[in-house]
Amino acid sequence: MRYWNSWGQDGSEKPHFTKTAKAFLKETVGEGRIHPEASLEDVCSQVSPSRIVADHPLVSKDAEVRVRHARGQSFPDWVAMKSGVFGSFPDAVALPETPEQIRELMDFARAEDLDVIPYGGGTSVVGHINPVNEGRPVLTISMERMTRLLDLDEESQVATFGPGTPGPMVEAQLSARGYTLGHYPQSFELSTVGGWVASRSSGQQSLRYGRIEQLFAGGRLETFDGTLDIPAIPASAAGPDLREMVLGSEGRFGIISEVKVRVQRLPRKETFIAVFFKNWDYAYAFAREATQRKLQLSMLRASNGIETHAQMKLAGSEKLINLMETYIRLRGADEGKCMVIFGITGLPGQVRSTYWQVSKLIWKYRGVGLYGLGKQVGKIWEKGRFKYPYLRNDLWKAGYAVDTLETSVNWSDTRPSMEKIEKAVANALKDEGEHVHAFSHLSHVYTQGSSIYTTYLFRLGENWQQTLAWWHKIKKAASMAVVECGGTISHQHGVGKDHAPYLPFEKGELGIKALQTLSDHFDPDQRLVPGVLLEKQP
Repeated sequence: MRYWNSWGQDGSEKPHFTKTAKAFLKETVGEGRIHPEASLEDVCSQVSPSRIVADHPLVSKDAEVRVRHARGQSFPDWVAMKSGVFGSFPDAVALPETPEQIRELMDFARAEDLDVIPYGGGTSVVGHINPVNEGRPVLTISMERMTRLLDLDEESQVATFGPGTPGPMVEAQLSARGYTLGHYPQSFELSTVGGWVASRSSGQQSLRYGRIEQLFAGGRLETFDGTLDIPAIPASAAGPDLREMVLGSEGRFGIISEVKVRVQRLPRKETFIAVFFKNWDYAYAFAREATQRKLQLSMLRASNGIETHAQMKLAGSEKLINLMETYIRLRGADEGKCMVIFGITGLPGQVRSTYWQVSKLIWKYRGVGLYGLGKQVGKIWEKGRFKYPYLRNDLWKAGYAVDTLETSVNWSDTRPSMEKIEKAVANALKDEGEHVHAFSHLSHVYTQGSSIYTTYLFRLGENWQQTLAWWHKIKKAASMAVVECGGTISHQHGVGKDHAPYLPFEKGELGIKALQTLSDHFDPDQRLVPGVLLEKQP
């Protein structure tokens, strides 16, 4: 059963939260403040009667169903779920099983004068799915019953999925036929293929498989005026690509009812390896050159010194970490060391060849290879790469908050931007007498530049109101730092409501008008997720 007020599902294997981790947090940001958590029963008792008068066979007005579809995974969502102060709930939740039923529900919404929120995996971290009970009643349309592999054209290597298919079901259904999509965002366990397209998602192994824009081949978009079919053509010069209009649209133009994606044969061999560099200059140079030389890596993640230290303290495998620390110190890398994890995927011969090329580059930048130990660390990372979000709940129970932000910039701006963003976050609560611990890594690399993925920790406030106010201060400081650096306001999480105020800095006045014109065209009554992507008009 999926947790109603945190990340993941009951019974899932979780990282171990150690005494070392607790001591590190106390030393770094102070003694945690533990708060009581609201119960599901308490929250369900707050749900007011639905404002939707008419009934529909696909629509549920049950209180618990409405609670479970009211929030995502953003920090304000967590504060709401833990405190029990939700504020708003959808008036009803619909569970269609076919594109035709989605169309039927959209007709119902127009007839009953409702706003509509598409709901995929409920993993949004920027406020995509939160209802606002001001104005029209809200109908949330969940894709959780549309999870099948509908077709696999093996000759063309194009697969067609229901939009609510979560990552594990995508890969399980493809793997049974000998294929993979290879799209692995950290939200892989719960996020859906339709949500990946709607939010322009990026997977951890995008160096090999591509971001979702390279994988999205076509599909269907349900609008209030009919179905927009997006043909799965390999390439076209016939005007602007309609796929680009759907990618990143976040539900503003219509509801994705079918997704066609480009798949590949399952790889024969795959390995992940950890290596350490003496400082950030070496780690950065290695990451940039490996990428721009187009070495056949499937992923590369480079942590700065602050993050590397935090990872060592928060990791669950203390014996292995102590062994690694000793070995690395003997090899001359100690304070300020930076960990890089890279993956190689493909045929056995390709993996061996790439590993040889990477090894020469590691030697060039004085990297500390771990040999068998490095591969062991890589296996631990691979096994636990979708489990890190579970730590958020353990941290909260211990009295601490954690959140992330990300952007991407050109290589020439990467180092100064990382420093500026970390400094803005770390100093955001200085006037409150609170310390924020911020650290970063490059999560995705490109020939032109890189993403910057920053994590920050702080202790909870005296109450939930103070905690949320502190987060807003950090979020504003971080977002303005991103804008001043010329970075994108979102590299992979989408815009939602939280980032919408900053989108004009990136798109410009004319660009925002163009997006608003598209929204007005497909949704003249502005029923679809008002305030998401584009700020709500007065």
